[in-house]
Amino acid sequence: ENLVLLSPFTADYGKNIKLGKNVFVNINNYFMDGATIEIGDNVFIGPSCGFYTANHPLDYTNRNQGLEKALPIKIGDNCWIGSGVVFLDGASVASGCVIAANAVITKEFPENSIIGGVPAKIIGYRS
Repeated sequence: ENLVLLSPFTADYGKNIKLGKNVFVNINNYFMDGATIEIGDNVFIGPSCGFYTANHPLDYTNRNQGLEKALPIKIGDNCWIGSGVVFLDGASVASGCVIAANAVITKEFPENSIIGGVPAKIIGYRS
């Protein structure tokens, strides 16, 4: 409901993407949805963001066998995601968060966090 999805937009499957109400997805976003990517209500996603659910073994002998796994990514309600943000497998951002441009999200973040950096960390809280 009230989805704005600007092109180009790329997804691996599309069937594992769950979008809430009033979601805005700016240009040039990529959703690697081998696992679920869940976006809450009232979320603004800036241009050129990537949501990467896949992970490969660090050991090259296992990686060369084609082994991989996928872990879900979850974004809560009322989040603002700046341009160029990267979400890695298993990342989770609770409701009300603001994420600075070019941050790399590798873990779980609590509600109302202001997040930035590589790897991302909490740099403040929304009041």
